[in-house]
Amino acid sequence: MKLIWLLLTVFSLFCTTGCRSQQKRVEEKLVDDTIYTYGDPSAGGTGKYYMGREIAHVMSAAGSAWLERESRPKEENTALAIAKMNLSPSAIVADIGAGTGYYSFKLCEKLPQGKVYAVEIQDEMITALEKQKAALRNRNVEIIKGSVKSPNLPDRSVDLVIMVDVYHELEYPHEMLQSIKKALKKNGKFLLIEYRGEDPAVRIKPLHKTTVAQLNKELLANGFNLYYKGDFMPLQHFLLYEKE
Repeated sequence: MKLIWLLLTVFSLFCTTGCRSQQKRVEEKLVDDTIYTYGDPSAGGTGKYYMGREIAHVMSAAGSAWLERESRPKEENTALAIAKMNLSPSAIVADIGAGTGYYSFKLCEKLPQGKVYAVEIQDEMITALEKQKAALRNRNVEIIKGSVKSPNLPDRSVDLVIMVDVYHELEYPHEMLQSIKKALKKNGKFLLIEYRGEDPAVRIKPLHKTTVAQLNKELLANGFNLYYKGDFMPLQHFLLYEKE
């Protein structure tokens, strides 16, 4: 009799847990359907749309060599981009979608008393970050495994969040922006560097470029205002946002 009671109890708990999990998945799907729309994917696209923009597929670790190409500093003027961030030596910065750490390890040179959170979701990229950190004997870059909905940063911990050619690939831009807002300090800023979607001369795949109008629309809907627009980069927008 005790065995039957025990089996029934376990079965009941299993059913309850399973039903709750199923309910959560249904609720998340309903939220997704409210925020996102879906259609046939275009070349390089996911078929998932946010505020009229199709979300691009994430560049895999197979493209990591392109991130470290020798021509990148000249093509993108990365040194000027870093200089324009106007960082204090003790600033806390999060590089979301850090990739191989091209920006993360350059930024930390400007932050002798600060820190850089290098946030990645791809295990291969995290391995590359760890190898680079060890090779440089670096102490002020902290590698964090993020998720598709959150960078997994502490609340109110970061002075500046940057995304370099990453935003257009976010699977859940709404959820990620809300998480970033929580991670920023009171006067924290959010920097987007994205290839110029308005410029046909920028020879990047269409879904990997974005316009200022589209970015402003998405950021404003999530509680961010454009604080500074830099027009000094050869190929990309330099857009600095602040929380409302």
